[in-house]
Amino acid sequence: MANKVEICGVNTSKLPVYKDAEMKEMMAKIKQGDRETRDEFIRGNLRLVLSVIQRFSNRGENPDDLFQVGCVGLIKALDNFDTSHNVMFSTYAVPMIIGEIRRYLRDNNAIRVSRSLRDTAYKALQARDRLMAGSQREPTMAEIAAELGISAVDVAAAMESIQDPVSLSEPVFQDDGDAIYIMDQVKDTKNTDEKWMETISLTEAMRKLSPRERHILTLRFFEGKTQMEIAGEIGISQAQVSRLEKNALKCMKKYM
Repeated sequence: MANKVEICGVNTSKLPVYKDAEMKEMMAKIKQGDRETRDEFIRGNLRLVLSVIQRFSNRGENPDDLFQVGCVGLIKALDNFDTSHNVMFSTYAVPMIIGEIRRYLRDNNAIRVSRSLRDTAYKALQARDRLMAGSQREPTMAEIAAELGISAVDVAAAMESIQDPVSLSEPVFQDDGDAIYIMDQVKDTKNTDEKWMETISLTEAMRKLSPRERHILTLRFFEGKTQMEIAGEIGISQAQVSRLEKNALKCMKKYM
């Protein structure tokens, strides 16, 4: 079937489609406690949930899980919908479904954020919307902080806490050729592959030494002590330290 889409075992091509007048009649029955009409109404609006979860398809979440969470938002929208406002149900339901899914993604984020920090972030978002409505421009952190009566640092930390983490494998540009990913734009000149290999080789070579040789090389090259200082510390002559050092380095070269 060309238009068949199955999520959570639901074949959306077989879902009923109701006109606005029909939905108003069904809503009146639902308000009177008609459970059968309620279930049918929910089935007839599952496409709203499907359209919303497509917006979150790049999050790596299980579509079935998002669909079920979206259905919770749909049911909440139905329970709280006020027909006296003369607004289409879909206009009211879609933001409710989106909010429910966003709440689920927040609460199941691998990066845990404290409740107080999240509350501050949401207050900051509301303050930003108010300021934008009044000035028709994006407010600064200082202006949002002044609106809330807190420091700009606290506002910045709260806003950053609710940002979604970005994968290094996420493409930032794609033309006819190969895609460019975030990891291609992030360069680490300190921890290169060559230096990692050198560190591993050095560690393995150090393990081949005797405890005394390892101790001398540690003092000499990692702590920067002279042969005379090492001799005084471990109770041998400077000549012995020199001989042990040379033998240890010669031994390590064989393994690197």
